[in-house]
Parts: sequence; C-alpha cells; structure tokens
Amino acid sequence: MSNSSSITQFLLLAFADTRELQLLHFWLFLGIYLAALLGNGLIITAIACDHRLHTPMYFFLRHLYLLDLGSISTILPKSMANSLWDTRAISSWGCAAQLFFFLFLIVGEYSEFYLLTVMAYDRYVAICKPLHYGTLLGSRACGHMAAAAWGAGFLNALLHTANTFSLPLCQGNALDQFFCEIPQILKLSCSHSYLREVGLIVVSAFLGLGCFVFIAVSYVQIFRAVLRIPSEQGQHKAFSTCLPHLAVVSLFVTTGTFSYLKPPSISSPVPDLVVSVLYSVVPPAVNPLIYSMRNQELKDALWKLMTR
Repeated sequence: MSNSSSITQFLLLAFADTRELQLLHFWLFLGIYLAALLGNGLIITAIACDHRLHTPMYFFLRHLYLLDLGSISTILPKSMANSLWDTRAISSWGCAAQLFFFLFLIVGEYSEFYLLTVMAYDRYVAICKPLHYGTLLGSRACGHMAAAAWGAGFLNALLHTANTFSLPLCQGNALDQFFCEIPQILKLSCSHSYLREVGLIVVSAFLGLGCFVFIAVSYVQIFRAVLRIPSEQGQHKAFSTCLPHLAVVSLFVTTGTFSYLKPPSISSPVPDLVVSVLYSVVPPAVNPLIYSMRNQELKDALWKLMTR
C-alpha cells in the first residue's frame, strides 16, 4: 500500500520495445512537433504583423494557436526524450506539472473549448448580426472573453490537478499513456476517493456540453443565414470561414469526450493511445493548415511575411 506522496516517479507507456522503433517514434514526433511550431508560429507572427488581420476573428485565432503551441510543447518533448534515452520515467512533480498545463491548455472543457465557443459566437455575429459586430465584439469585449477563457482554464486545471494528486495510489506507478492523464492516474487508485475526481470530470463535462450546445445552435443560425445569401460567392466565403472551425470542434469534442468519459471496462492501451494522439497531438499540428487552407486573407499575410 502506498499513496501519491510516496511515489517519486511514474512510468509512462513506451511506444516500442526495440531501439529502432523507439528512434522511429522520436523522429516521427519530432517532425510533428517542428511542423506544429513552424505552422502556429508563422500564423501568430503573420496576424501580429498584418494590421488588416487585427479583427476579432484573428484575435481569437491567435489565442487558439498560442494554446496549441503550449499544449503540444507540454507532452511531446518528454515523450521524445524518453524514446531517445530509452527510459519511461517522469518524476511525480513533473507528472503533476504536465497534467496541470495539459488541462490548462487543451482539454475540451478548459481554455481551448472556451475559445472555440467564443469563435463560434464571433462567426454567428459576423454572419447573422453584421451591423452589430463592432458593438458586440469590440476590443474590450474580446479582451474580456479571452481573459475569461484563460482564467477558467487555469482554475479548472488547478482544481483537477490538486484533487487527482491527493488521491491514495496503491496500484503501482505505471501509466498506460505516453503522458500524464487523469483517467490513467485514477486507475492506480484503490480508494473510493477517486469518485470525487470522477464527479468533477462529470461536472466539467456538463459545462463542456453547454459550450457544445452553444456552438451547435450558433452554427444552425449561421447556416440558415448563409443559405439566404443570394450570391454563390458570398455563400462560399461564409462556408470557407465556418467549416474549418466546425471540423476542428468535431474532432476535438468526439475524441476528448471518448477519452475522459468512456467506461473503464472498455479501456485498452492501443485504442486509448490512438484517441489521445487524435485529441492531443493532431489538432495543434493540423490547425494551421485547416484554418489557412481556404482563408485568402491569412494566406496573403503568410506570403507577405515569408517574402519579406
């Protein structure tokens, strides 16, 4: 019998046992990480340098890319280092810090989901109430909404991290995941105290569900308004700004919800690993491509920045 205070390190899931596959995992994750750093960094810089992009939509996009950079930097470097040095260890304090920043930066009901919800509101006002856009989404209102998203993410992450690491752990210290994640830590608990954290997850899930319902209602109104636009060019432009955001939200919500709310009886290392990669690694890496692929203003800003 032991508890979390007596555990000095955790053992993360190894992607492979052979040295060749470990190095393959290192180079694969390194490529993804560098692509995420380059893509997100370029877009953040382009939005900051181009005054034409100093609008509410790009203001929230910049915050989203900052979250993506932080989230992928929280989990990938440690996983890559473990594969490179052929180890699985992470200190208990390092695990707690990784869990806190991961929750703060990416998990659905925290900062990123709040920002995605605000972005849905931005698209709704731009398309359905364009005459009130400057009033409803002025610089002060945007600043308050962004601050609320970051603040809510910080408080939620602090609450979950403190509660998770206060649980007594007596099922060893091996995690079936390549980073520190709440469901995997809960598996190590042998006390009914873990139900407190399950309860917090359920409450947070309901808050996330509220955000998702708001996003869904916003897009119903958006699509109704878009279909009333007489020109096909206008419809195409409206859909091109909304569909990438909807695709990101759908991938994010489905994989994140499955990872945190699935019953323990259907838990399996390989599916859990695939789902975790889909919601923790893929979005930060592909978000720059999704949002810039059909956005001519952003593509022009990026081209201007790179040719400067």
